Amino acid sequence: MTRTYDDACGIAHALDLVGERWALLVVRELLLGPKRFTDLRAGLPGVSANILSQRLRELESEGIVERATLPPPAAVAVYALTPRGAELEPVVLALGTWGIRSPTLPRDGHLGVDSVILSLGAQLTHTDPPATYELRLDAYRFTVRLHDGRVDVARGSADGPDATITTNPRALDAIVSGDRTLADVITSGEATVDGDEDAAERLATYFA
Repeated sequence: MTRTYDDACGIAHALDLVGERWALLVVRELLLGPKRFTDLRAGLPGVSANILSQRLRELESEGIVERATLPPPAAVAVYALTPRGAELEPVVLALGTWGIRSPTLPRDGHLGVDSVILSLGAQLTHTDPPATYELRLDAYRFTVRLHDGRVDVARGSADGPDATITTNPRALDAIVSGDRTLADVITSGEATVDGDEDAAERLATYFA
């Protein structure tokens, strides 16, 4: 980092490390697992390749992000959070919880797949009855388990989900925020449901 607050406060030093523009959003994009450079750019369409490369170099130098190679058959280079980087998860999610309640939230702005999935925890109100869903958002699949007052999310298909919902990030966000019903999204052709339709209908009731 070329700029510093030169302040011994832990908050100031943390901002020295992750306070540059796009840095925390890079962390956000990696919370659910490693990504290729092209996937990071897809999740952050407003950042240039040069700036993203610079942020990644800075985060690597501070031990927050590391480069790795996925095992065969993928065998592709990816970026991933280090254990120290993963410690930022509650910080990023707390910022999301705070920001999503803002009356000036730009709801018409870009809304990425990971952003929607991560926002589920910020909007969770209860988990009764517990349920497991497979969410298919564009080309991505996630397993979402609601239980014991928490939501667990993992990339990939669910094993025996109560329902599988295929939609897009914007429609899912509208459903869980209560702006639209699942029935409305299905009628408009923006979603389909496989499995227990009652369980699918309950999805929005878990969130606020």
